Amino acid sequence: MLAVLALTACDGGVQGTPGGSGARDPYFPKAGNGGYDVTHYALDLSYDPDDRRLSGTAEITARATQDLSAFDLDLKGMDVERVTVEGARARWSRNGQELVVRPHGELDQGETFRLTVRYSGTPQTITDPDGSEEGWLPTDDGAIALGEPTGSMAWFPGNHHPSDKASYDIAVTVPARLQAVSNGELTNRTTNGRRTTFRWRTAEPMASYVATLAIGDYEIHRSTVDGATGGELPVYTAVVPSQKGPARAVLARIPEVMEWGEENFGPYPFSSTGAIVARVNASAYALETQNRPVFPGAPDTELLVHELAHQWFGNSVTPKSWRDMWLNEGLATYAEWLWEEDNGGDSAQETFDALYDHGEDDYEDLWDFPPAEPAGAAQVSADPVYQRGAMVVHKIRQAVGDDTFYDIVQGWTADHRHGNADTDDFTAYVEEKAPDEDFTSIWREWLYGDGKPDRP
Repeated sequence: MLAVLALTACDGGVQGTPGGSGARDPYFPKAGNGGYDVTHYALDLSYDPDDRRLSGTAEITARATQDLSAFDLDLKGMDVERVTVEGARARWSRNGQELVVRPHGELDQGETFRLTVRYSGTPQTITDPDGSEEGWLPTDDGAIALGEPTGSMAWFPGNHHPSDKASYDIAVTVPARLQAVSNGELTNRTTNGRRTTFRWRTAEPMASYVATLAIGDYEIHRSTVDGATGGELPVYTAVVPSQKGPARAVLARIPEVMEWGEENFGPYPFSSTGAIVARVNASAYALETQNRPVFPGAPDTELLVHELAHQWFGNSVTPKSWRDMWLNEGLATYAEWLWEEDNGGDSAQETFDALYDHGEDDYEDLWDFPPAEPAGAAQVSADPVYQRGAMVVHKIRQAVGDDTFYDIVQGWTADHRHGNADTDDFTAYVEEKAPDEDFTSIWREWLYGDGKPDRP
């Protein structure tokens, strides 16, 4: 109360209206915010694993999409110390995960502005509706930051919805004995006494839920892989010592998986690749964090294929809302089926048939809801989104044949590169590329239909 009262003094006579909290997501209505679009995050962070304290300054460049009298940022926990807009002290208040900012001067529609938030505290671990943990996950020697669907608000303020993508500069200062690994490319590393600062840059647009930060004792390996468009693509892997042996063989296949991915899905959409292999108990799941997925322990090849496929499906072509999660997971799961087919395993048709006949033995909820309409926030990462989503993709392939199917996949990743798309965009695109086919039954029975469809 004292902070709010102290900052309500100086009314700048701001015109316009508040931007509003929430991006109207059907499953996470508080996620994201209205009235502005972020173009760049510059984060300057310092972390002490001994007391688990994070100090940060977030400099956010954004464009107003309306005349703004106030706007919200998503920030869970942490202590806000100072907020400025265009260098002038701004009033602010807290309301749950909302940091409400009231600029001293008016922000006009179309205006680009710079916001700075200085904050500190112990970042929170967030429990999702499905019971999994995200946000800031402490480890014995550091931490892992994972953001799907809303966890990034635990460690930096922002517009945390997949519809608002931005470029990033992330500087992280940690004890000199540790590494700090993030997205994009490492542009600088400097040591001053007992502290080392790592500077990472992500030039391509990135949704905040695939931003990551891994702090700890990691062994770093740098190499390159030939890119489809020419030149060498940097490969940066970070592996905890306990997983170095188990992970060696599968990480050595990154160049092979990348080449296969470009052949099937089109040119790789980012300027580096790699992986972060954390401790086995660092998290309960792997995540497709941009440029280098995070794995809790050494992955198998199929999991590596899945998470690297997400660089095309989810990270470059990003859903407009969490309702469209099947576009990420259905296509990445189908990538696993294609990999098996191309590498001496079951064909995609055999995988489809086995799933149709016996899928409920392994996935009890497989037919509980259609992939394009998860039953609620707790189900956006449930089996129908993954497995039945992949079945939708296979039905499209059956309908159009391989030549048109791969034209659709590669055209989709090219046309929506670094953008956002929803299910309607995808179905319209498929119909446009195969105008002689009738997809009505696929959409009705497999994509949106309740229960198990009739035998295909």
